[in-house]
Amino acid sequence: MVTSDVQRSTADPGPSAGGNGGRTFGPGRSLRHAAKVLPEHARAHNRSLVLQTLFHQGAMSRADLSRETGLTRVTISDLIAELIEDGYVAERGTREVTGPGKPGILVDLDREGHRIIGLDLSRSDRFFGAVLTLDGEIVARHEASVPADPADILATVIRLTRELVADAHAPVLGVGVGSPGIVDDHGTVLTAPNLRWTDIDLEGILRAEVSLPVLVANDANAAVLAEYTFGGAGDDVMLVRVGRGVGSGLLSGGQPMLGGRFAAGEIGHVTVGTDGGPVCVCGKVGCLEAWLSVPSLERALAEEGADATAVLRDAGERLGIALAPIVGALDLSEIVLSGPSPLLDGPLAEATVETLRARTLAEFHDGVQVRMTEQGEDIVLRGAAVMVLSGQLGVS
Repeated sequence: MVTSDVQRSTADPGPSAGGNGGRTFGPGRSLRHAAKVLPEHARAHNRSLVLQTLFHQGAMSRADLSRETGLTRVTISDLIAELIEDGYVAERGTREVTGPGKPGILVDLDREGHRIIGLDLSRSDRFFGAVLTLDGEIVARHEASVPADPADILATVIRLTRELVADAHAPVLGVGVGSPGIVDDHGTVLTAPNLRWTDIDLEGILRAEVSLPVLVANDANAAVLAEYTFGGAGDDVMLVRVGRGVGSGLLSGGQPMLGGRFAAGEIGHVTVGTDGGPVCVCGKVGCLEAWLSVPSLERALAEEGADATAVLRDAGERLGIALAPIVGALDLSEIVLSGPSPLLDGPLAEATVETLRARTLAEFHDGVQVRMTEQGEDIVLRGAAVMVLSGQLGVS
């Protein structure tokens, strides 16, 4: 009996991966393909399904892939031949067998065959860049000081990108950029006050400069992708990024949430409490960023007679106040903190959990996890790599 490799689905798979530059990490599209789709999307989707399976499960035979994906062996053989020719998959020898029968030839993602360029523009003093493997491992690093003159910033980013591409020493799959500010779904930085940028088509500019696929997103949105792919986060997660400012990235049902104006997750200027508080750089009183940003915490801890535990618990409580409505509305199961561990891990995180539990429905939200990321300072660079993997190969 011949089985079909297409089944009906009401879900829109979005632009296919497999080299067309589709933004599969965009709003309303599941990051991970898990089933077959409509005929018009089938081949590209099935190609992504094969790559996704190999990315997460490692080397397997064509027969294993057929069983794992539900695709016929004929389809698998055809797709694998195409992916080997394109340089994304390689044969890895035969599997050891103890019984009768011909041993299967193992195939795997050619993890060393391509490189990804990642850039993190979110720091206040330096831009960081890396050359990464398809596994998200960093094989080369470059950095550049943020120019004092805003007019020189874009040229510095272009120069850093070119240096990274030149240092790749393998075909480059694409360039991913995590930028501060509000970034639309075409990679235009609508506003980034720290960089003095307004309506900068960063994606288009860099693409023209290096002649490669380029994907640009807000740094916190990039970071949550790293946590999803490399950090073991579930489908419903919020990553709170604490540094010079405070921002967050959101996944709900495995789908990134960007918002109608691309400002989803901009929680730094939510007012937390009605008891006044410090004046924020935006001019309001008591913004979350005025309590929780690294400079704010360091100032509070440096005050004469400051009780460090009390300062950190107060900031954690403010964070919990900001997060509770989001957890309740989206039924999130996990909050991940990204920033300096000495500040965030401990009393601050504990107070956040206590406040969340006190301000949400206990029956459903008592189990919400609040934890530190293990991605460290490379989280945006690795998230930028996931953007490229997802956009170019349908892998995340």
